[in-house]
Amino acid sequence: MLLRRAWVRDPVRVFRCASNSIVYDSATSKETNGTSEAKYRHTVLLPHTDLPMKLVGQQLLDTELDIQRRCRFADLYAWQRQRKAKKEFCLHDGPPYANGDPHVGHALNKILKDIRNRFEVLRGRRVHYVPGWDCHGLPIELKALGELGTQDLTPLEIRHRAREFARQAIEKQRAAFERWGVMADWRQCYYTFDGKYEAKQLGVFYSMYEKGLIYRDYKPVYWSPSSRTALAEAELEYNAQHVSQAIYTTFPIKVPPPKLAAATDNWADVGALIWTTQPWTIPANQAVCYMPNAQYSLVKCAESGRWYLLATERLDNIAAALGARLEVGPTFTGSDLEGGICSHPLVPSKDSPLLPANHVTMVKGTGLVHTAPAHGMDDYSVASQFKLPVDCLVDEDGRFMESAGPDLCGKVVLDEGTHTVISALRDGGHLLKEERHTHSYPYDWRTKRPVVVRASQQWFVNTDSVKDRAQDVLKKVNIIPESARGSLLAMLDRRTYWCISRQRSWGVPIPVFYHKQTGMPLISRRTVEHLAQLVTERSSDCWWELPMEQLLPSDATSKGTSVEEYEKGEDVLDIWFDSGTSWAAVLDEPDCRADVYLEGKDQLGGWFLSSLLTSVATRKKAPYRSLVVHGFVLSEGGDKMSKSQGNVVDPDAIVHGGQDAKQNPAYGADTLRWWVAESNVFSEVTIGPRALSAARDDIHKVRNTLRFMLGNLRGFERATQAVDSREMFVIDQYLLHLLQEYSMKVTDAYGEYDFSKVIRLLQAFMSRDLSGFYFSVVKDRLYCDERNSLGRRSCLTVLDEVLDAVSRSVAPILPHLAEEVFLHAPGHTGAETLFETGWIKASSLWKKPGLVEAVEGACTIRDTFLSSIPGRNAAEFDVTVAIEPGLLFELMETLQEQPVASDSQLTELLMASQTTLLPSLPRDLPADAVTLKGNFLINLEGGDIVEDASYKVAVVPASRPRCLRCRKFTAPSPGVPCPRCSEVLCGTPAL
Repeated sequence: MLLRRAWVRDPVRVFRCASNSIVYDSATSKETNGTSEAKYRHTVLLPHTDLPMKLVGQQLLDTELDIQRRCRFADLYAWQRQRKAKKEFCLHDGPPYANGDPHVGHALNKILKDIRNRFEVLRGRRVHYVPGWDCHGLPIELKALGELGTQDLTPLEIRHRAREFARQAIEKQRAAFERWGVMADWRQCYYTFDGKYEAKQLGVFYSMYEKGLIYRDYKPVYWSPSSRTALAEAELEYNAQHVSQAIYTTFPIKVPPPKLAAATDNWADVGALIWTTQPWTIPANQAVCYMPNAQYSLVKCAESGRWYLLATERLDNIAAALGARLEVGPTFTGSDLEGGICSHPLVPSKDSPLLPANHVTMVKGTGLVHTAPAHGMDDYSVASQFKLPVDCLVDEDGRFMESAGPDLCGKVVLDEGTHTVISALRDGGHLLKEERHTHSYPYDWRTKRPVVVRASQQWFVNTDSVKDRAQDVLKKVNIIPESARGSLLAMLDRRTYWCISRQRSWGVPIPVFYHKQTGMPLISRRTVEHLAQLVTERSSDCWWELPMEQLLPSDATSKGTSVEEYEKGEDVLDIWFDSGTSWAAVLDEPDCRADVYLEGKDQLGGWFLSSLLTSVATRKKAPYRSLVVHGFVLSEGGDKMSKSQGNVVDPDAIVHGGQDAKQNPAYGADTLRWWVAESNVFSEVTIGPRALSAARDDIHKVRNTLRFMLGNLRGFERATQAVDSREMFVIDQYLLHLLQEYSMKVTDAYGEYDFSKVIRLLQAFMSRDLSGFYFSVVKDRLYCDERNSLGRRSCLTVLDEVLDAVSRSVAPILPHLAEEVFLHAPGHTGAETLFETGWIKASSLWKKPGLVEAVEGACTIRDTFLSSIPGRNAAEFDVTVAIEPGLLFELMETLQEQPVASDSQLTELLMASQTTLLPSLPRDLPADAVTLKGNFLINLEGGDIVEDASYKVAVVPASRPRCLRCRKFTAPSPGVPCPRCSEVLCGTPAL
């Protein structure tokens, strides 16, 4: 089939043929004025349709809205839910955040989902798709408060403002999603601030608590001083340009390691050398850690005479950094350092033991790591193993507390607190070097300010307990692209615990009461079920609205205590726990499992992960069978979109246009959808004027290909005029064969979420198989044969099948255009929409042995013929084809039974005026004949029948005059129509 590419014509010519112009053969005809040719124009069956060639501006927008109304876009979801179907397809909508206007990231995500959902509807499945919104959290709270802050506002007032802000954002986003043609019941969505949703979430929380997977502890967490709350890792973004004041400092050896006591007489002068980018954590130091299997050395600074302990592997790097000559003394294994004790450089009376740790590396630093358990995750692990104190010296505002000492108290740790610590180390003679160090550092994802790690009393999920099960479960999940699996597994592996408590007002309260005197938490099935009932009826606002006696049942308190002795907690749940329990609130019982979750790659550490953890923790299975992960949207220059850079692309402006129509034209929803589908969504995708303009042009080509078929099918009645495929012309059967192949490939591509492949298949089929091949070959038969002839009806039957199949194949991507074409299609009554009538109806009977070989053999011969007349009209020539008796000759005989013919299917394929098929070339060829040779390899029945057949072609100028009606050189005499046209004209009324 690749052979056809050699002679593909510009498809625009074919589209031009589909216009209502009097020119019916744009490749050969010229405008004539009053000649004898003009009198036959009305007898030619030119295509005609009411479908506009192009829609632009307001006409485009009005048409799309009219299509949505006439084709009942708003009712499609409900319709397909009510029909009987053997299978159901569930795509669970990851809730977008309700904190602003719709953006192109929303468009990418929602349209991708809609393309798959619409495909499933066409396939006859019942689609379960409930759109949702993530409505809680700090970003919404901050935006709702604006400049007010939290001063003079009660938690309930803050919640009311946040709820209203979220509702307004939801309405804006919902309107945009509907305008883009996203299929859903927009009256039945889920919201994480809805009481029923929150009640389900509380149920999941208690189920995990009951299993011992949720607990309260004093641990280091990422803390945002700018937001005054703990953050999960998914709420961080890393600033690669962050600058820290890094230092080299020493911890004096107070007690030498027992195994090394005799290694030197100078232990009193030795300092353990450490490097840190967070000097503010040194006041909280509890140990110095080493790598047990590494080599360490005592080295002497030639300039100062001081002795240092550091890793042997890092010696050259440290010497260069300090600008010093270091003389190597005793060298030993790290494990020999066991039992050694350092003095704290700021508090000499405080011991800092030397301890082994797995997190010590030789990539940077000195091979010795200062350890402050209250301010580091790895440090905390060391503290847990060796029972070290976990003393936090930093408050919620990121300032040193009184326990840090009078010199530090009240100072911001990342600013003047750091400088004060460095000064104290310098004054104590422990500072060797201070330097500015640029590195990646965690920032609060919303305030864009740096965070700190500080220990505090929080609620945690013990993800370490479910990690192995979650990894096993993921092995059974289909992940597209497969490369995303490694990222998800890595994030799961890194997360040993998950902090789920937040110190804010806008969220679902952690359902725990605390004893006022002892601080002991009170939580039980009775308390949670009682609260869940209240939340169902009143939403979680009831936690702040109702008095304690209504929130806490008197029969739920501990023995010997009363309700008055308890107070409710003030923490709310992490929004990732909010959205991560959506499977419990949205998916149908009893399985509560979706066929697919489809989101951006940022959700690998967010919703994908939190959903997996909560589901595995409570049900030991994933909430999804498949994960589809797409990339981010970038500007046309490949940059991240930013208002400050002025490269933000507004999807509303894409659809409706801007004030300057030339600068910002209205592209409509289908163009936005085409851009989504044609993008390689498994990587980063770009958008801008060039991409949108190209998408619009591509849609125009699709429209005009469909329009050409519609124009020719005007008046065609499938029931009475269609031809059985067994009675069709061979080339028509061949096109059905190609259509069946196309349909199978498109179906597979949709099933693999490879929508860009769908577009590539569509464009190749239209430009190569239709416009460049089939339309060019059959338009003479379409325009000039008798209206109801078998050959013309055979062709129209194929066009009807192709129009239907192509319309359906593109419908999930371009629903507005597909429905518009369906309204104009023959036999359409308006009772049903395209999406109510199913998927492509291609038949396996269209694939027949020998069919491809016959047509492809003729195409090979045609390539040889055309190579001899570059730039000339094939109809100006007669062709003699000589093939020795054999399989190829037999195949050509199926296309032309008589030796000489001007109306055979072989002649039609060659587009010549006359074809002669012989076993050998005649000896009396004209002197001006051009002869050529060629070969065609026939491969039938899977290789059982193979023949490398040779042929010869002789090309001579046409011997007969040109027919004034069909323009082929087949007329018996000048000025007289050819026999075919004369027969047609006998039944054609005169002007």
